Amino acid sequence: MSLWLIIGFTRSAGVSPAIIISMEYDCIIIGGGLSGLAAGIRLSHFGKKICILEKHSRLGGLNSYYTKGGYEIDSGLHAMTNFTAKGGPKSAPLAKLLRQLRIQHDELELREQNYSLVSFPGVSLKFTNDFEFLRTEIQNKFKEDFDGFIKLDIFLSKYNSLSLTSKFVSARHAVSEYLKSPLLIDMLFCPLMYYGSAVEDDMDLAQFAIMYQSIFKEGFCRPAGGIRKLLEILEKRITESGGEIRRSCEVRKIISKAGMVHELELGNGETISAKNVLSSAGYVETLSLCDQKPAAFTEIPRGQMAFVETVGILDSPLTGHESAIIFFSSSEKFHYQNPQDAIDLGSGVVCCPNNFKFKPDDTPPAPMIRITVLANNQRWSRCTQEEYKNLKDETATKALSIAAKYTGVPDLAKRVRLIDTFTPKTITRYTGHINGAVYGCPEKMKDGRTHLGNLFLCGTDQGFLGITGSMLSGISIANLHLLK
Repeated sequence: MSLWLIIGFTRSAGVSPAIIISMEYDCIIIGGGLSGLAAGIRLSHFGKKICILEKHSRLGGLNSYYTKGGYEIDSGLHAMTNFTAKGGPKSAPLAKLLRQLRIQHDELELREQNYSLVSFPGVSLKFTNDFEFLRTEIQNKFKEDFDGFIKLDIFLSKYNSLSLTSKFVSARHAVSEYLKSPLLIDMLFCPLMYYGSAVEDDMDLAQFAIMYQSIFKEGFCRPAGGIRKLLEILEKRITESGGEIRRSCEVRKIISKAGMVHELELGNGETISAKNVLSSAGYVETLSLCDQKPAAFTEIPRGQMAFVETVGILDSPLTGHESAIIFFSSSEKFHYQNPQDAIDLGSGVVCCPNNFKFKPDDTPPAPMIRITVLANNQRWSRCTQEEYKNLKDETATKALSIAAKYTGVPDLAKRVRLIDTFTPKTITRYTGHINGAVYGCPEKMKDGRTHLGNLFLCGTDQGFLGITGSMLSGISIANLHLLK
């Protein structure tokens, strides 16, 4: 690591002498989301000089928070997956994550879900953080497929889902080898796809196995303090270890020489350099910054799966409705596709962040309901300002109607004090994700490599999804390429 000071004097009228301080880092991390923060902590623990560049004033990326009408709202957090109780198996993803980041389990103040539902016409599957509950549900409601489900569970538990060299394998094809009921197959796919698929109507088998373990076998929880609590813990770990975070600092260009990143040009015109660069901005988004792109750049598929989410702040918590999350489909055949219309109300997610097992001294989130449905980015992006506002209002009204149906609270809309709606345009604006595609590119770069020898990827387009998965992605790529 080298440090040098360049002092330049400018005598033009009205211009003060300029001082430019440039430091060569061991690693510059593009993006202060969860994967970038976790990678920064891991590298800092080993004495690496790191700098995280976050283009916004607040950390978190897709999982951050904001204040509206006096209420603090998590922008991405429904729930954390991979719940493991304190003292649980050391091999569990959450336990591994906490060891790698040197965070104590108690610091996160994790609160388990009451239960969740997969609701299809005429049948629902209830699941908790006890996998035996789901096994019993399937045994009672899909008797003829129960033995196949047990065999599928064994197969998935042995599948090498964390391989960084595997190629896409159709999860639907693999699951259909064990289960004969199309309805049961769709009911298993619905939550996993909504929480992690960048592919229409299918998933990579490795990602299916990861999400199956994360959601059905380990389950949902929330930090008692919301996403802010988690972000504060991660930032503290970085600063304690000597890492640097620069907010409101956008990367304008990645400048390369001889197949390696030479320096980064920032939005303010400054240039900085590092031995390595780790980007959590997304695969295509990162390559778009490069002055020298790979020959096949235009052939890389762009993500298309986008969502609209409506958040309603309520006058009080819902009584008589205890489900944390409802994954629903209005037809027996589950469709997970980029819709032709602005939104597709045929399936989605209804989340009640208050329906977790909070303790008496916790400060739970404001009473709220969150409704997520599929959206067509192109339809939203070409709206005029007035059309955009009207479409948001129409979507919010329809979303609350759906939530009323699935929660069994008919007067839900009347209980809303404040409403806000995120669209694909919101996602693109605050994260840079092309097409507002939350889960990024359908082709994942599992080993994190790019066409430049010292430029690596972590986060969404590396392939580990969800809050726990994002952090494990940053750690995994740091361990693989940057801590040799």
